[in-house]
Amino acid sequence: MTASTDTSEPIAPPRPGVLSRLLREPAAAFSLILVVLIIAAAALAPVLAPTDPYDNDLALSMQPVGSPGLPLGADAQGRDMVTRLLYGLRVSLLMGFAAVALGGSFGALLGFLAAFYHRWLDGPIMRLVDMLLSFPAILVGLAIAAIFGPGIFSVVLALSVATVPLMARIVRGSAMVVMRLDYIEAARATGMTDARLIWRHLAPNCLSAIFVFATLRFGQVILLGSALSFLGLGAQPPTPELGAMASEGRNFLFFAPHIAVVPCILIFIVVLAFNVLGDALRDALDPRLRV
Repeated sequence: MTASTDTSEPIAPPRPGVLSRLLREPAAAFSLILVVLIIAAAALAPVLAPTDPYDNDLALSMQPVGSPGLPLGADAQGRDMVTRLLYGLRVSLLMGFAAVALGGSFGALLGFLAAFYHRWLDGPIMRLVDMLLSFPAILVGLAIAAIFGPGIFSVVLALSVATVPLMARIVRGSAMVVMRLDYIEAARATGMTDARLIWRHLAPNCLSAIFVFATLRFGQVILLGSALSFLGLGAQPPTPELGAMASEGRNFLFFAPHIAVVPCILIFIVVLAFNVLGDALRDALDPRLRV
């Protein structure tokens, strides 16, 4: 009696998903948890805030950190810093999301068109991108504020314009690689229209690069938006915004440094969290690094 032999191929273990790969790295897991907490705090600001962000009490003006009922102190108008920070974080994140969504969408469209119609559109689009890259975001913000006046709209528009050329370059580079693959030619041979080919085949294969760049760009946009608000081009008092709060507190650095320092620390934490998460996503989505 002969022993039976198993000729079936061994089953390969399932590859870990993106989330599991993120959670395996301590820095990536910490940044992901921190980003979730930051977004949750901004979304739940009306629930978490102990007071109204516009209520002032001059009797509490410039109370230091750790004062009774004021764990992070009060600003020059006697407003609770915890409340102002929660609402300021909300405004900053909304500005960043709007800028990345608008500028990223238009930049991605330009990148896809430059790659897909390489012969006709690549040159003109890339020269437009080079021209946009020659203008610093601060200068664009100054120009837009001069036209529309300072405010949140001007900051979002300036940051969107600054995001367009960067996203266009990233998407063009990824799309050029995908365009050389065989299944693109096969899809063309079936008579698929250009718009459907871009939407069904080209765009999905560039999503990982787009998502990674958007995450990294979000942190940069938060920093640039805070800088523009610090210069007085963004949110105007009494609207709470992290950069504007730091600007309001710079006159009191020697008497109540927490008014300016605490918003700056929060900006640092937000930008660092999104930058680390973006780097971790790039590694997790890279097929060469998957095990």
